[in-house]
Amino acid sequence: MAKNIKVAFKHVSKEYDLYQNKSDKIKGLFLPKNKQRQSFWALRDVNFNIHDGETVGLIGINGSGKSTISNIMSGVIPPTQGEVVINGETSLIAIAVGLKGPLTGYENVRLKLLMHGLKTSEIDALMPSIIDFADIGDFMNQPIKNYSSGMRSRLGFAISVHTDPDILVIDEALSVGDQTFYKKCVDKITEFKEAGRTIVFVSHSLGQMKSLCDRIIWMHYGQIREMGEAQEVADKYDEFVRWFNGQSKSYKKEYQDDFKRKQKRPQKVIYPNPSANKYKLSWFDKIALTVLIALAIFFGYCVGTGQSVLGMFKASDDGHPAVTQTVKSTELGKTKQLY
Repeated sequence: MAKNIKVAFKHVSKEYDLYQNKSDKIKGLFLPKNKQRQSFWALRDVNFNIHDGETVGLIGINGSGKSTISNIMSGVIPPTQGEVVINGETSLIAIAVGLKGPLTGYENVRLKLLMHGLKTSEIDALMPSIIDFADIGDFMNQPIKNYSSGMRSRLGFAISVHTDPDILVIDEALSVGDQTFYKKCVDKITEFKEAGRTIVFVSHSLGQMKSLCDRIIWMHYGQIREMGEAQEVADKYDEFVRWFNGQSKSYKKEYQDDFKRKQKRPQKVIYPNPSANKYKLSWFDKIALTVLIALAIFFGYCVGTGQSVLGMFKASDDGHPAVTQTVKSTELGKTKQLY
């Protein structure tokens, strides 16, 4: 019997605009797209399905699109093109994701669990288990901004696994912990697998991939290069890494620059995606919106100063426009008009 599809990516692409400075970014909000503007395609036409109860790994060199996929899957960012189907509640585990620096560990636990819809009584019941899992001692009373990356990862992992998600997305969260914490996380992941949960695991570690994953998706500069059984894809990726590391420095740079240039080229095929483009405005809409904002500011100014909009343009006795202003006399406590 075929398993239900938990996550589906259908022709998913993600484009980022590249701006030289802040002024260019502001201009890009109102002006139509032009040939001078550069863009970067972090993902191009990505297609895959993840089934219920599967543990799937995402692997690839830096800049390959692994974290972009995990962020889209978790609802952190939307796709530019294509369709993403998520059947269940997703929880993203990444270093410091969703943690607020000025808040203490306790306060961050409460905040994240409240955002997941838990009641105060439920949070109080889970708090001892989360504290024990994170195992960061008195630092629970300290602001997150004072934490090391390892402590942030421990707390983030502890919170996420206690939200009881249907889909657990782990983005490099195990790369900063010690062996004791790693063993604790692996045991928890195994527990999730045995319970039939779906897990997406992002890592550079082939050892972790082979031991934890059923299948692996090898991302290469925004596109899927290989997808299949974990051992097979891991071996191919390992072979590629060994080959690449054996090349000269100049060849490595040329190889990387060539793929990066391709990522900056316009998308050749546009796949329809009404949901992704639902809130995008045309250049005409942007101009109209700017005019409406200016009018709203103008009317707000008139109301705030007590001026009449029509009165600002009322003609005086000598035929010239006159401004009518209403002020309140502090001495008499009355309102009078000045002309």
